[in-house]
Amino acid sequence: MRLQKSAKAGLTDNQQWFNDTIWLGLLQIRQILNAEEKMPIKAELDAIDWKILRELQDEGRITNVELSRRIGISAPPCLRRVKRLEDAGIIRGYRALLNAPSLGMDVVAFCLVGLHHQAESELKAFAERTRGWPIVRQAWMVSGESDFLLHCVASDLGAFQSFVIEELTSSPNVDTVRTALTIRQVKDEGMVAI
Repeated sequence: MRLQKSAKAGLTDNQQWFNDTIWLGLLQIRQILNAEEKMPIKAELDAIDWKILRELQDEGRITNVELSRRIGISAPPCLRRVKRLEDAGIIRGYRALLNAPSLGMDVVAFCLVGLHHQAESELKAFAERTRGWPIVRQAWMVSGESDFLLHCVASDLGAFQSFVIEELTSSPNVDTVRTALTIRQVKDEGMVAI
């Protein structure tokens, strides 16, 4: 088989066909998933957008000049793309990742919470209640035996136990609470695999 180089990208015709086929396949999969979930596409993302997202997720404090250098485009269009990703809600914000143990927060635990009643109003009320608990750093409504999964960070075991006994289990509509203390974190990556 004779392979011809594509002048545009330095790729053979077969490599370009493969890249185009994969790209079209991924677009079709995305369209199917979006149709099934009935989620509108908020922004069309190209390869440069994905590179920007990957870099910012890894290093949110990178300057626009450095980001544009890593991505391979000039600074003004890079900044416009970042702004577009922010406006579309794809980039929700930026925050510092703190070292909890160095701040005296040595206990990380998860709580699986089951409610007596799962009416929408009860689920919303409990979700709102989690926002008032500083020890709860993240919370998810989940399916299965439990209704909520809470990610908790506390200064010590006593503080965590006090929260569970005095606040969580005594909350209205709470039926069951199962806790899991962590031993050590074995992976810490960005929220989205890119």
